[in-house]
Amino acid sequence: QLQACGGGLVQPGGSLRLTCATSGVTPDHYATGWFRQAPGKEREFVSAISRSGATTYYSDSVKGRFWISRDDAKKTVSLQMDSLKPEDTAAYYCASRTWGNYDSVYTRTGEYGYWSQGTQVTVSS
Repeated sequence: QLQACGGGLVQPGGSLRLTCATSGVTPDHYATGWFRQAPGKEREFVSAISRSGATTYYSDSVKGRFWISRDDAKKTVSLQMDSLKPEDTAAYYCASRTWGNYDSVYTRTGEYGYWSQGTQVTVSS
């Protein structure tokens, strides 16, 4: 019930912007997160934003390169990815939950109830 888009093939150092559309789920969403999964690896946390938008959190591997934001009017959450590296190659998933604290973020897969399909990001020259 979530839709993620914006993936693609980009050269190292390039940028992509992923968007997660949350309008298909009711009641209102609380925190939204982005996760990624590379072949043969477990799904890992990338970034999350609280329902209020006041709190954001990033994994150490993307901090300073990725930026998460939300647009409540459009009911979307975006992940701006700059300075991409080959190790960022993975399928990216957005996730959402419809309960919790207004200003909290969540970093574990089990804390989310709704998931998008994956959008593939490939960083290669």
